[in-house]
Amino acid sequence: MDITDIIAPLNEAQREAVTAPDRSLLVLAGAGSGKTRVLVHRIAWLLRAEGVSPHAILAVTFTNKAANEMKARIEALLELSTQGLWVGTFHGLAHRFLRRHAPEAGLPEGFQILDSDDQYRLIRRLLKTLELDEARWPPRQIQWYINTQKDEGRRARNLPDSYDPFEQQMRRIYLAYEELCQRSGLVDFAELLLRTHEFLRDNADALAHYQERFQHVLVDEFQDTNSVQYAWLRLLTQDRDNLSVVGDDDQSIYGWRGAKIENLHRFRRDYPRHRMIRLEQNYRSTGNILSAANALIARNEGRLGKNLWTEGGRGEPISVYAAFNEQDESCFVIERIRRWVEEGGRRSDAAILYRSNAQSRQFEEKLLALGIPYRVYGGLRFFERAEIKDALAYLRLIANHHDDPGFERVINTPTRGIGAKTLDLVRELARFEQLSLWAAAEKLIGDGVLPARAAGALAGFLDLVETMAAAAQGRALWEQVELAVKSSGLLEHYRKEKGEQAEARVENLEELVGAARQFELDPLIDPELGGLDQFLAHAALEAGENQGESCEDCVQLMTLHAAKGLEFNLVFLVGLEEGLFPSLQSLEDPARLEEERRLCYVGITRARRKLYITHAECRRLYGKETYPRRSRFLRELPPDCLEEVRMKGGVSRPVASAMQSADTSAMPGAGARGGFRLGQRVRHGKFGEGVILQQEGDGAQARVHVNFAEVGAKWLMLAYANLEPI
Repeated sequence: MDITDIIAPLNEAQREAVTAPDRSLLVLAGAGSGKTRVLVHRIAWLLRAEGVSPHAILAVTFTNKAANEMKARIEALLELSTQGLWVGTFHGLAHRFLRRHAPEAGLPEGFQILDSDDQYRLIRRLLKTLELDEARWPPRQIQWYINTQKDEGRRARNLPDSYDPFEQQMRRIYLAYEELCQRSGLVDFAELLLRTHEFLRDNADALAHYQERFQHVLVDEFQDTNSVQYAWLRLLTQDRDNLSVVGDDDQSIYGWRGAKIENLHRFRRDYPRHRMIRLEQNYRSTGNILSAANALIARNEGRLGKNLWTEGGRGEPISVYAAFNEQDESCFVIERIRRWVEEGGRRSDAAILYRSNAQSRQFEEKLLALGIPYRVYGGLRFFERAEIKDALAYLRLIANHHDDPGFERVINTPTRGIGAKTLDLVRELARFEQLSLWAAAEKLIGDGVLPARAAGALAGFLDLVETMAAAAQGRALWEQVELAVKSSGLLEHYRKEKGEQAEARVENLEELVGAARQFELDPLIDPELGGLDQFLAHAALEAGENQGESCEDCVQLMTLHAAKGLEFNLVFLVGLEEGLFPSLQSLEDPARLEEERRLCYVGITRARRKLYITHAECRRLYGKETYPRRSRFLRELPPDCLEEVRMKGGVSRPVASAMQSADTSAMPGAGARGGFRLGQRVRHGKFGEGVILQQEGDGAQARVHVNFAEVGAKWLMLAYANLEPI
C-alpha cells in the first residue's frame, strides 16, 4: 500500500493526527469520531511512511478485544504481520515485562496470576489463618482495599501510621496478603501493574533499554488510566517526549474503579511540547442527538472542550415519555420495540440502557411474557445473579427445610464458621442414611459427634432458618422476602463491602423485595400452592437454562457503563429521575455528579438514528415507592431537540415548554375531563399546588399533566391522584 492510501480515507483532523510530527500528541476524540481508525492509521503511517521498526512501537488498549482488532486492522491495511508489535492491554503488557524480568522484579520464574475470584478465595483463606471473622472483615471489602492501594502505588509497608483501629487492621491484613503472595509466587491483576512500575523505576539499565527501544508509545482510552498506569507510561517516555494518547474527558466514567480523569491534565503539564488535535466530526449519530449531547456535557466544568457535529441531517427529535410508573415505562418501551421490529428493524439494533442493574427486571419480565428474545449484555439476568439466588435459596429453605441445593448454597453465606470438614460429615451421613442435608445436620448435632464449636455453628444455621420460617407465617409475600434478605444477613453482608459491585448487589436484593410486592398469583394454579411457592416457581422459570441462551437477533439490555464503546440504531435511555440517574450518592458530590453527567452523555451518544428517554412519575425500586422529579439531565437538554410522546403514539409540543411554563391560558381545547380543565389550579397532598397543562385518556385511564410550583411537571392518574380544585 502506498503512503497516500493510508491517509486517503481520513478527514482533515484525522489526517492531521495520523501524520503529526515526532513528539507527544493528545488526540481529543469525541464519541463516534473514529478514534480507533486514527490509532490504526497512525501506527501504519509510522511503519510505512516514517520507516519505524515494528519492534519500536508500544500500543496500549484496555481490552483484549480492542487489541486484537487493532492488530487485525493493521495487518489488513499494510498486508504484513504484527508479530513484532507490542500491542496489548496494560495488564497483558505488564505481564510480558515481568515474564522477561521475573528475577529482577523479585518474582519466581514460574509465578502464577490470580484472577479476581482466585484473589477473593485467597483472602478468605488468609482471614481463617489470621483467625479473623469474615462477618466483621468482609473479604470483598479487603479485596477492594488492597487493589485500591496498589492502583495508587502504595505498598502496605509505606502506608502512613494511623490511630484508627480499622485502618491498622486493614494494613496488617494487606501486609500478610503481600507476604503470602510473595511466598506462593502469586500475582494479582493490580500487582502486575504495580510490580512493573517498581521494576522500571528501580532498574536503571532496564528502563534505559526500553526507553531506547520504544520510540513511539500510543495509548487508547487514556481517560480511563489509573495512577500506577500513568506512572509507568511516564517512566517509559519522560526522557523522549514520545507519548501519543487518544482519549475523551467527556467519556471518563470509571472513577469508581480508579480511573483518573486528571491524567489528561497531568499529561498536558508533564509533556509541555505536546500537540492537541480535536476529532469532532461524528460518523454515528443524527444532528439532534449530537446537539442534545453537546448541550448536556457543556454543563461540566474544567473540560478540554469540543463540539460534536455531523454532515448528516438533524434526524428525528429525541422522544421523551413520562410514564405513570415503572410498569407503564416498560410497557411503552417494549411496545415501541415491537413496532420497530414490525416495521423491519432488527431486535439486535435496539438497546435498553439503565443506570442500575436492578432496573432490568421489569423489562425482562415484559419481554419474556411476549416471547421476545433478549440478552443482558455484560451481566446476568436478574434472577440469575448470585445475590438473588442466595436470597431465593433462603426462601426455599423457609418453604422446605429439606431443599438440599438451597441448603448447600447458603449454609455458609454469609460465612458463619461452618468448616469444610463439618460439611463433609453432613454430606456423608446424608448419603449413607439417605437423609436430606437438613435431617443429617440435625442428627449429627443430636448424636453429639461434632466438636462443640462446629456443632454450635451448625445449630445456629438451623435455628436461623427455623426462626425465619416461624416469623414468615401469615405475612404478605413481600414481607417474607424482606425478612429473608435481612434476617439471613445477606443485606448487611453486602452493605459492609465496598465498591460498585457491592452497591449493585444491595440494590438487587432490595429490588427482589419490590418484585415480590408486584407479584400476582396465577388464578389457574392450585390455590393450595401459596404465594411464596408460586413466586419461587416464577423465579426458577425465569432463570431457566432456555432463557440464558444467546441469540443473534435479541433486544440488548445493559447498564450505561456496559454500553460504552457500543452503538445501536434504536436506544431507550430509561429511568431519568433524580436519585436514580443521577444516582442518590452523587447528588451531594460535585465531582461524582459530573461523572454521572458524563455517563448520560455516553448513553445519548450510543444512539445512531432514534433515541427515547423515559422517566416515571411514581417508581417502586429497591422495595420502596417514590415520587421522583425528572432528572436534571433531562431538564438540561435543549427544547428544540425534544418531543413528548404518548403511549398511543401521539406527539405533543416540545417537552421543555411543559417543564418551564405554567401559563396555559392560550391553550386550545380546554375542555373538562374528570371534572378538571386545562389551565385549572389544583392541589395535591404530596406535591402541593400546580396547574393542569395537558390531559389524556378517559375513565380509569384518564391522566393529567400538572406543573407543580415545588417539584415541577408530573403526569398523574386521576383515579389515584386525589387532586383538589383551587
